[in-house]
Amino acid sequence: MRITLFAVGRLKTGPEKDLASRYLDRFAKAGPAIGLELAKLVEIQESRASNADTRKREEASALEKAMPEGAILVLLDERGKTLDSQAFSDAIGRYRDNGKRDMMLAIGGADGLDPELRGKADLVLNLGTMTWPHQLVRILIAEQLYRAVTILSGHPYHRV
Repeated sequence: MRITLFAVGRLKTGPEKDLASRYLDRFAKAGPAIGLELAKLVEIQESRASNADTRKREEASALEKAMPEGAILVLLDERGKTLDSQAFSDAIGRYRDNGKRDMMLAIGGADGLDPELRGKADLVLNLGTMTWPHQLVRILIAEQLYRAVTILSGHPYHRV
């Protein structure tokens, strides 16, 4: 299954980008052995619309244009479910094992995600009840993707 990471906003060169890239690279190297592939990272510029609702709609439209047809849509949103690492990896494994070809994991903009887009999502996750800067969210989800590969492959990286 090919996984695309979609993000509103671009990471500037620096330690956050380096760390996110390190985990995505680990995922890209370890994933193919268990049927998971990093398809691409799609970064779009934040909408410059004058109000939050319009910005969210414009960003949702860009996400939908970038999403492969029939892809599983996983959104990161504060109103989503909280999963532990095992449950997250189990969900990815189930989608893969059910023959899903593509998954889009999306990080919204500063205003959040369009409610209509949330209604279309297969899974809406939150990374805890605290608010995280988008740079850290990118690192956190990249690490969790790598961790999911290690859990699904039985690698000892994830210890409980």
